[in-house]
Amino acid sequence: MPKLGAEPIRKAALINATIAEVGRTGSLDVTVAQIARAAGMSPALAHHYFGSKDQIFLAAMRHILATYGATVRGKLPGHGPRGRLDAIIAGSFEEQNFRREVISAWLNFYALALLNEQAARLLRVYHHRLRSNLIVALRPLTDRPEQIARTLGALIDGVYLRAVLTPGPTDSGAATLIINDYLDEVLA
Repeated sequence: MPKLGAEPIRKAALINATIAEVGRTGSLDVTVAQIARAAGMSPALAHHYFGSKDQIFLAAMRHILATYGATVRGKLPGHGPRGRLDAIIAGSFEEQNFRREVISAWLNFYALALLNEQAARLLRVYHHRLRSNLIVALRPLTDRPEQIARTLGALIDGVYLRAVLTPGPTDSGAATLIINDYLDEVLA
């Protein structure tokens, strides 16, 4: 007889284990058995809840995106004329979003999006929302919000890429400084 209420707890454990295992290995070359073992359950149960490794990974990315969105919303409306923009930047580099295993998941998510239509769609939604939110935040600050938003999105991706390729702990302060230096220059 299944335990009532266990499904959300088990799914959350599998999602967290997926993020941890991808972060540990630095790739999607982890098995469902490794993920399940890290979550303290059987591979059969992992397959029961998600169906495949890709589906587990997509659920992990949805979780990462939801956490990111909640972080940004929690920082809104921000302070001063750059408040909304600062909230988006701060949310992007908040510790829970800028941990090595989460950054590694992002990097692998981009690679999966080349091969998996569901991942590609999820990535398009993320890019569209980020660009849209950046444009709205930049409109009161500049006469070229679309161009700056495009560059800013690419810069955020680049900072994530460099962070995952740099040994040692991630440095959200340094990452935020890179972004803010660019914004100070372009919005001056």
